[in-house]
Amino acid sequence: MTSDVAVPAPETVAANGHGEAHTTAGFGALTLGSIGVVYGDIGTSPLYAFREAVMAASGADGLPTPAAVLGVLSLILWALIIVVTLKYVVILLRADNNGEGGTLALMALAQRAVGTGGATIVLLGIISGALFYGDAVITPALSVLSAIEGMKDVTLSFESYIVPLTVVILVALFAVQSRGTARVAAFFGPIMCVWFAVLAAAAIHPIIQQPQVLYALNPLYAVSFMLHHGVIGFVTLGAVFLAVTGAEALYADLGHFGKRPIQFAWLSIVLPSLALNYLGQGALVLSDPGAIVSPFFQLFPQGFFRGSMVVLATAATVIASQAVITGAYSLTRQAIQLGLLPRFEIRHTSEAHSGQIFIPRINQLLLVAVVLLVLLFRSSSALASAYGISVTGTMVVTAMMGFVVVWKGWRWSPLAAGALIAPFLFLDLTFLTANLLKVFEGGWVPLALGALMIILMYTWRRGSRLLFEKSRKLEFPLADLVAMLEKRPPQRVPGTAVFLTSDPLSAPTALMHSLKHYKVLHEKNVILTIETAQTPRIDPAERVKLEQISPTFSKVTLKFGFMESPNVPKALAIARKLGWQFDIMSTSFFLSRRALKPAAHSGMPRWQDRLFISLSRSANDATDYFQIPSGRVVEVGTQVTI
Repeated sequence: MTSDVAVPAPETVAANGHGEAHTTAGFGALTLGSIGVVYGDIGTSPLYAFREAVMAASGADGLPTPAAVLGVLSLILWALIIVVTLKYVVILLRADNNGEGGTLALMALAQRAVGTGGATIVLLGIISGALFYGDAVITPALSVLSAIEGMKDVTLSFESYIVPLTVVILVALFAVQSRGTARVAAFFGPIMCVWFAVLAAAAIHPIIQQPQVLYALNPLYAVSFMLHHGVIGFVTLGAVFLAVTGAEALYADLGHFGKRPIQFAWLSIVLPSLALNYLGQGALVLSDPGAIVSPFFQLFPQGFFRGSMVVLATAATVIASQAVITGAYSLTRQAIQLGLLPRFEIRHTSEAHSGQIFIPRINQLLLVAVVLLVLLFRSSSALASAYGISVTGTMVVTAMMGFVVVWKGWRWSPLAAGALIAPFLFLDLTFLTANLLKVFEGGWVPLALGALMIILMYTWRRGSRLLFEKSRKLEFPLADLVAMLEKRPPQRVPGTAVFLTSDPLSAPTALMHSLKHYKVLHEKNVILTIETAQTPRIDPAERVKLEQISPTFSKVTLKFGFMESPNVPKALAIARKLGWQFDIMSTSFFLSRRALKPAAHSGMPRWQDRLFISLSRSANDATDYFQIPSGRVVEVGTQVTI
C-alpha cells in the first residue's frame, strides 16, 4: 500500500534512477519515517493474524494442539522471510521507476520495457490497482475494529460499545484528512517505534517459559503441518497470509524514503519485533490453549497494562489506516494521470511536499464503504475472511509484472527471470487459492469492489480512446488550418490565445468554434498539449517543448510525470526561457467542454456508453485540474456522440 505521508524531518525528497533518495534529512530520520508510514499495516497484523490462523488450523475441534501451534508459527515466520524479505526487500526494491515504486509505477516500467503492444501489462495494472481499493476499504475497518476489541479483555462491560466506538474513530479519521497529514506524520515514527518495542518486550517472558516454541524456526514444521492437515492446512494458509498483508507498502513507498532506510528498518527493527511477538503468542497458547481467543492482548497483565495496550493498539491501527488512505489518494492520482480514471479534484495540503494530497470524492467513498463494512461484519474475525483476497491478488499481479521487468528491462534471459520469479509467483498463487476458499465467508467484498473498479477503469480507458479516434476523424488538420489563416487572416485582436487539445495534429475544437462564432484571431496563438510520461517525475528542463509553426502560431507541449499534479501557469513560465513572452494577464485559455450523447454503434455496449458518459460528467473541471486561473478561461461547448 502506498502512502503519501510526509517524513517528519526532510523538506525535500527526490530520487535518482536507482531508487536511492537524496534528501536533506539524515538516514536516521528516513528510517524513523519508514517505520511510521511503511510498516503501519504489517506491524498491526499480530493483533489478529496468529489468532485467525490457529483457529482455522484447529477446525471444529476447538482447542489447538502443540503441532498446530508450531506448524502455524513456522508458516507465519517463513512467509515473512520469503514473501516480505526476499521478494520485496531484496528483489522488488531494485525494480524502481526513476526512484518510485508501487503497482502502477511497476506497470509503467513494464510498459516501457515491452515497448509497443503492452495492452496485457495495462490490464494487469488495472487489476492490481482495482484490488488495492478493496484493500484500502478493508484495512481501516479490520485494523481499528481488532484494536478496539481489546477492550473485551479489559472488561466485558465494554463489549456493546466496540462497534459504535470503531465507527466514531473511523469517521474522525476520515474527517481530518482534508487538513493534511504533515502534523500527524511527525508522531507516526515514534509511536510505531514504541509499538514494535512493546511487541518484542511482551513476548520475551512467554518464550522463556516455553522455549520449545523456538522449534517453529525450523521450516520442516511448516512443511509437516501442510502435509498432515490436508484441506484444513490449505484453509489455514489463507489466514497465515494475514501476517504479510502490508508488504506492498515496502515497494510502494520507495520514492518517499529510498531503498536503504526501508531495508534497514525491516531487517533491524520490524522483522525481529514481529517474529518475537508471534513466537510469544505461540508460547502463551502452548501453555494455555484457551488463550487463543485473544492471544495478543493476553500477553499483557490484566489491568492498567492491558488497558494501555488497547490505547497504543488503537493508535497503531489508526496509523496503519492513515497510510492506506493516503495510498488510495496517491494511486488515484497516478490512475488519473495514466488515463485510467476521470479527473477528480485534487487538493494539495502542503506547500513543501507535492505528495501530500487530499481527494474529497475518494475520501467520501472510502468512508461510506469502511463504515458499511464495520456495520455489516461487526467483528475482526468476520472481516479477516474478507481481507486476504485483494492483497494476494495484487501480489500475484506484481510478480507477473516483475517477471516482465526482470526479463525485458534488466535484460535477463527468460529462463533466468523465470527461475527468479517463479517460486514467488507459485507461493503467491497458493496463497490466493487458499484465500479464494473464503469467498462466501466475506471474500466476495474485495472481489466485488475490485470488479467494480476494473469495470470503471476499463470503461474510462476504452471510452476515452474511442472518443479520441472519433474526434480525430471529425477534426481539421492543424497544419492546413494554419496555412489558410496565415494566407487569409481574419480580424486580429491583441493578446495571446492558448488552445488546449489532446491531439496536437488536429485543430482544437475551441479554435474552430472561436473562428466560427467570433470571426477573430489573436495576435499570438498557442496550441497546448499536456502529456503524461511513464516516469513518476519530469526534470524541469524537459518540462516544456516549444515549436514555432508559423509567425502567429506555435505549439507547446507540457510533460508531467504520473506522480505530479499538472500546473499549467507554472510550467508555461519555463517557456519564457525558451523565447516565448508569456504574460498570464494578457493570455486567454480556450477550452472545449464536450456534452456526450450515446450513439447507435459506438464500439461499446449501451450500458458502458452510459457509464462512460456519467463518468465524464463527474470529472473535475479542466480549469481546476490544470490549475489555470479561472478568470483567464473561455469555455466553448460542443456536443459529441459516442
